[in-house]
Amino acid sequence: MQFGIFTVGDVTPDPTTGRTPTEAERIKAMVAIAQKAEEVGLDVFATGEHHNPPFVPSSPTTMLGYIAARTRKLILSTSTTLITTNDPVKIAEDFAMLQHLADGRVDLMMGRGNTGPVYPWFGKDIREGINLAIENYALLRRLWREDVVDWEGTFRTPLQGFTSTPRPLDDVPPFVWHGSIRSPEIAEQAAFYGDGFFHNNIFWPADHTRRMVELYRARYAHYGHGTPEQAIVGLGGQVFMRRNSQDAVREFRPYFDNAPVYGHGPSLEDFTDQTPLTVGTPEQVVEKTLKFREYAGDYQRQLFLLDHAGLPLKTVLEQLDLLGEEVVPVLRKEFAVGRPADVPDAPTHRSLLAHKEAKEVVA
Repeated sequence: MQFGIFTVGDVTPDPTTGRTPTEAERIKAMVAIAQKAEEVGLDVFATGEHHNPPFVPSSPTTMLGYIAARTRKLILSTSTTLITTNDPVKIAEDFAMLQHLADGRVDLMMGRGNTGPVYPWFGKDIREGINLAIENYALLRRLWREDVVDWEGTFRTPLQGFTSTPRPLDDVPPFVWHGSIRSPEIAEQAAFYGDGFFHNNIFWPADHTRRMVELYRARYAHYGHGTPEQAIVGLGGQVFMRRNSQDAVREFRPYFDNAPVYGHGPSLEDFTDQTPLTVGTPEQVVEKTLKFREYAGDYQRQLFLLDHAGLPLKTVLEQLDLLGEEVVPVLRKEFAVGRPADVPDAPTHRSLLAHKEAKEVVA
């Protein structure tokens, strides 16, 4: 099972000091966080994609390419690649280039984003969000799997005899997760292609997550990719830890109360009761995270959000130490207990290449 972190890259004032980091400071902090994630033994670093303040990660492949040069093992991913407003041709070429630079340590998560105004900024209609996601991804898959593509659709100009460059590393496209919080159509899309489904459940109760994951698993089996239990599932989570749970709550409360997404809404206590957010000790994080399996089954990837709401870099790095030293080792051990042998690991470039070579031998 893979463990990692994802960032949304918000530039938020620290409510305890009133200081807002510069964009340069926030960008460099995200790089430092990725490097620290590898240092403490995590598997994945994922960045979001946003094109509006207060967020800075408008060019995920630029950032991930920079991080690739400073890491050796870390899988570099996205927590959203906007399949709706990005040109599929540009996605195909950007991530193939990143594959080569990172020696294959790349996958990505398709999503529609959570910012409505981004659609007209890129000449798209938000009312076509689902249709854009379906058509653009169908083209992206062909661009990665066919050397020459002739294509005509609804939302972009036709392609005639087009070859995207560079070709995917080892002729193996990056593995794709489809991320969705609320759209069954995206779970269906992931299942149709046999891709991964990532439910970023940080804002939702367990019953909603259960329904979305069960839908994806059932449809994955329907399309003949394997049993429902063999479907590739990822989940989100949020944590803030201190040695003493009361200290964690006291320190995190002002950040929660003023967060740009959920601040000034439900209380911290209500939010932690109803969603995966855990504010407490490392032991409490372990206990709550293990319960995700009760409603999501045996899954493949767990990503935590740590660096948001104005938390200073020093605090985030302390959180990473606790996550890497006291939480993830226990989770690896406990999640392995009772895990059926036929439940696959999350695909990597190495495993996908081995599968491709095995098929070629049989053929």
